Amino acid sequence: MPTFPAELTYTGASLTAPAHDTWAANPPNFRRFEHTVVVGHGDAVWIFATAEVMKWGIKRRSGFDVTPDSVAKEGTDYCITARWGPVVVREPVRVVAVVDKPDRRGFAYGTKLGHPVCGEEAFIVHRNAAGTVFLTLRSLTRPAPEGPWRPLFPALLIAQRFFRRRYLQALTT
Repeated sequence: MPTFPAELTYTGASLTAPAHDTWAANPPNFRRFEHTVVVGHGDAVWIFATAEVMKWGIKRRSGFDVTPDSVAKEGTDYCITARWGPVVVREPVRVVAVVDKPDRRGFAYGTKLGHPVCGEEAFIVHRNAAGTVFLTLRSLTRPAPEGPWRPLFPALLIAQRFFRRRYLQALTT
């Protein structure tokens, strides 16, 4: 895995608040996104979805590699890698929050220098009293603070929308 700087590219880690049902954060200069989909119903779906979310299954099922190959752990650095033919894009991130409650599990990761964008993303699986299982995706995005990706930010937003659709379908396909 390549070596990247230790710091995040923004201040205020855990801005996506994965432990909370509601999300009021709207920091300046970030594009805010939140969307929830139904994954299914019942304990079997819950067990599957929570295991997948915690082992980066949403990213992996959407076409990314994630190293190290481990369960998301707060404070741990990861490298998310996308490949399109000969093009390889590495996204250095750090898990900034983990939630593990009886009816809510997931995590948020923040970008490090070298990531194509700046911000935070959270994958949260939760269920209601009726046993319906949901996936919520939250993100805050702005241009990377420096580097070759910064001028490509408008194109990266298009790619982000494409991958968000994949993320939201990852546990139902």
